[in-house]
Amino acid sequence: MIILLVEGTTNISLVHGDNDAEYEKVYEYEGSEMEPLVAKPFSPENISIVREAPSVELDKSYIGSCTGAKYEDLVAAAKILKGRKVKIRTEILPASISIYKRAMENGLLTIFLDAGVTVGPPTCGACCGAHMGVLAKDEICISTTNRNFPGRMGHVDSQTYLSSPLVAAASAVTGKITDPRDLK
Repeated sequence: MIILLVEGTTNISLVHGDNDAEYEKVYEYEGSEMEPLVAKPFSPENISIVREAPSVELDKSYIGSCTGAKYEDLVAAAKILKGRKVKIRTEILPASISIYKRAMENGLLTIFLDAGVTVGPPTCGACCGAHMGVLAKDEICISTTNRNFPGRMGHVDSQTYLSSPLVAAASAVTGKITDPRDLK
């Protein structure tokens, strides 16, 4: 089996080769040893282990866009948010109407609303500085989007940290960048 990670995204695809397939290189990773990462402003390449990221107070958590609001992403966020309350402005915008409907049918939206999250319609939203959730001057956001350039999600003087839905949900609960494994 080949696990294909599309560069610049969190999208993983499993590709099964023929039984007699030969590969130029084989990489093996122990998933339990991998650390959650965050991309600090102002580049997706400016990465840090979450536990080593700056302890900044966040204004917002944004779980949305095509890269960070697939159904599996929403399930992961719901596991973190169930039975908890968010401390900061938190918005979840599913990636598509079919994902929105599935999340609604399976109770995920209720979990989000009970946690104090604003659930919005499927759209690019704040990812491209449009619709609801645009950042104001000096606001700091953790986001599941794919870019964090100056002004990308609103005001040019705002800051965006990129993360997985698990890290974004955990950070919404604490109000600062948080490794989901550290939630009690």
